[in-house]
Amino acid sequence: MTLPERLRRLPFAGGISAEPLLGGLSNESWKVTDARGSHVVRFGRDFPFHHVDRAREVMTARAAHAAGFGPAVEHAEPGVSVFAFLDARTWGPEDLRANPERVADLLRRFHAEMPAHVEGAAFLFWPFHVIRDYARTLRAGESPFTPELPALLALAAELEQAQIPLPIVFGHHDLLPANFLDDGKRLWLIDYEYAGFGTALFDLAGAASNAGMTPEETDRLLATYFGAAPDRPLRRAFDAMQCASLLREAMWAMTSALHLSAPGADYDAYARENLTRLQAALSHYRSQHGTQT
Repeated sequence: MTLPERLRRLPFAGGISAEPLLGGLSNESWKVTDARGSHVVRFGRDFPFHHVDRAREVMTARAAHAAGFGPAVEHAEPGVSVFAFLDARTWGPEDLRANPERVADLLRRFHAEMPAHVEGAAFLFWPFHVIRDYARTLRAGESPFTPELPALLALAAELEQAQIPLPIVFGHHDLLPANFLDDGKRLWLIDYEYAGFGTALFDLAGAASNAGMTPEETDRLLATYFGAAPDRPLRRAFDAMQCASLLREAMWAMTSALHLSAPGADYDAYARENLTRLQAALSHYRSQHGTQT
């Protein structure tokens, strides 16, 4: 395989071998091995349409390593970052579903411990603002999904009204199963593009909805995180946030279709997949909590 010249320009030790890491929807990643060992190289520019700032991402990754949650950042420059390679297994949805207590414990510690390590101006992640801003981007870009936006925004407003006051925490906000790594002893988190201050419910709901957790599994997740079974307002807010997580993921894909092009990525299909999953989650939400106006 002919290696990209931009890999060769990075400060590795001696000759290198490299293989692409597949599966990413927005960034190009490589596993690179040199005389010192293995590393992960991520190429990615700022994505203003996704509120992604790479300098902030690198700062957060360094904070996560200092706090014991992520791999070391070995090198960073505009458009590229290099991380220590973790000899760990990437989780799938079935792993999250089988381990809600481990997920809850990891997130509770992450939320509590990360603020002591992050630097600079605070970044706030509120999924309902993200959804509204995606709608503005989709309208401006004349997306084929534009006719669906009024109904989606009305749903987002309803789900936002179901939220309850909770302490502000520092969240990851992109808890797809592939962002959990298990080395056999501990869990790690990777990819901090959307990390910032917000509500714990988005991380909890995102982990649950992205893995397709059952109500029994989410009960275990919430009871472990909060130390007690959720009362009705908390359960309603969480179920609403699961819907919001899927809606935000669908609109992420709609927006990506306007601005991104990754090998093998079908953003329109990914948007439709998440809208279908949203309908199932919304049906459960309505059956448990009714329609809130």
